[in-house]
Amino acid sequence: MVTEVIESEGLRLWAHTGRPAAGGEGRLGLVLVHGFPTGTRWAESSGRTYPEFADRLAAETGWTVLAFNFRGTGSSEGDFSMAGWMADLGAAIGYLSGQPGIEGVWLAGFRTGGTMAICQAAADPRVRGVATFAAPAEFDDWAAEPRRFLQTARQLGVVRSPDYPADVAAWSQELKETRAITVVDQIPPRPLMVVHGSLDDAVPLSDARVLVDTAGGGAELRVITGAGHRLRHDPRAVAVLLGWLDRQAAGA
Repeated sequence: MVTEVIESEGLRLWAHTGRPAAGGEGRLGLVLVHGFPTGTRWAESSGRTYPEFADRLAAETGWTVLAFNFRGTGSSEGDFSMAGWMADLGAAIGYLSGQPGIEGVWLAGFRTGGTMAICQAAADPRVRGVATFAAPAEFDDWAAEPRRFLQTARQLGVVRSPDYPADVAAWSQELKETRAITVVDQIPPRPLMVVHGSLDDAVPLSDARVLVDTAGGGAELRVITGAGHRLRHDPRAVAVLLGWLDRQAAGA
């Protein structure tokens, strides 16, 4: 599997591009946006299966699909910050947009990545549509106790440098300011699909409902009955994404 490098604010981010089978156009681009690590040292393997997912989506849809690792995860350099992750996502969009033959870029974000996708798309006209899966509407719980969250980030391995961040207050302020709920209404009339499990015990279903209600403009809510938080591993959620990509292609 070919490893690629995306440059973001002087950092090298690990990436992989899934391409359609021979004869496929691949003119539409999709960026897969992974979530925040959830287990001890999980940052080291974060996003490890996304390249396979990118290859599968590319093969089944004919899209060009980019998987990448945010700073502080996988083999990517750097330490986690919200502003840094937003910069990384912007760099990933630019990387895919700049590949030959790409005529447009969409985002599919999972968990934290879904929130990041909404926030990025709200300010980035390069993004033509967004699908989110189990995305929180905001990160107020992280921001409420920033030093405890920073310690958690160190334990998870997304903050690796012992003297980082230089300014904890500024670092934590970014957590407060990254709020999908305050910007989601800037996405329509571009398509927005919000997918959530009815039994998600990490992010309440109410987050999905408020995002769609606030977005208006034809935003779509899809609830997967009986599903939990890790929707990328639920075949029903993957089928919903495949159907959404088909609809985007038909309208492109």
